[in-house]
Amino acid sequence: MNFSDFWPTNFIHAQEVTSLSRLGMMAFGAFVLSMLLVPVYTKLAFKYKLWKQPRSTAITGEAAPVYQRLHAAKHQRNIPTMGGAVLILAVAVITLLLNLSRNQTYLPLAVFVAAGLVGLFDDYLNIRSEGLGIAGMRGKIKFSLIFGIALLGALYFYYKLGYNMIHVPAVGDFTIGWLYIPLFIAVVVSTANAVNITDGLDGLSGGLLSTAFSIFAVIAYFQGSYGIAGFCMAIVGVLLTYTWFSIYPIRFFMGDSGAFAFGTTLGVIAMLTNSVFVLPIVAAVFVAEAGSSVIQILSKRFWGRKVFISAPLHHHLEAIGWPETKVTMRLWVIGQVVGALGLILALLGNRVP
Repeated sequence: MNFSDFWPTNFIHAQEVTSLSRLGMMAFGAFVLSMLLVPVYTKLAFKYKLWKQPRSTAITGEAAPVYQRLHAAKHQRNIPTMGGAVLILAVAVITLLLNLSRNQTYLPLAVFVAAGLVGLFDDYLNIRSEGLGIAGMRGKIKFSLIFGIALLGALYFYYKLGYNMIHVPAVGDFTIGWLYIPLFIAVVVSTANAVNITDGLDGLSGGLLSTAFSIFAVIAYFQGSYGIAGFCMAIVGVLLTYTWFSIYPIRFFMGDSGAFAFGTTLGVIAMLTNSVFVLPIVAAVFVAEAGSSVIQILSKRFWGRKVFISAPLHHHLEAIGWPETKVTMRLWVIGQVVGALGLILALLGNRVP
């Protein structure tokens, strides 16, 4: 049996070769540009003391002694935050210069920048709130702003773009009408918060996000949405830069500016590619991290006890004795495994019986 039986020689056409080249250019360009910008940012960040202020209490308001003990050494270092702004700038520049599929990129880029601005303001308040314990914007305000961005996106998708259908892999498409709006909001808000919760160990979120956006770049490419695929690859490029600098010991934090931007955009990309049922698989580590926090909060509120030694999950793993680097790398491995599973489901699932 010949190889061509599986992979026809005319499978890759000229347009696809061009698109693959452009995807590579966007990833490489974003990586190089961000690698050039980050040293400038870090020099200014250390000069102007843009230090991240650590939290001293849990999200429910009580003291967090386990978290403080686990990260006591890190809190003695001055580590700048707000680095996500540099990554957002690099993605925006590369997208506007190299991604010619404007109709596919303006919307996710707008959401990316808007969510980043919300996080940037929160980072600014964090820097200015030294010694206040819980540093930054109030949780309800952050949630409301991200909810507002998700609502505007949902209305645009439904009324302007005509999105009202979801795809169930290996089953088919289902029209859900106006229910698309609350579904869109739930997906985007939950993904944004899940990424923000996961961004708690050196290099953890960078590695996981790189995998997730790479998977959705492949999904978009096989759908023929080359603009979306290129946008995802630009994000992968800057995330690789962030991962380079955030591997233990971390050089700078992306902050909420990065976490909200990347998390919100991941949800939007899932909706753009009609892969809402694939997202929880590709982002299974993010789901587990957010779920552990929700379980911990509900358990303490209703039963007065903790399920985890410390939440989210990565702090619990630290508390049972895993070194920070082991937690990060093992969660990276899990993220890559579930990412591969999600990709297989997305590609095979499109072949509806």
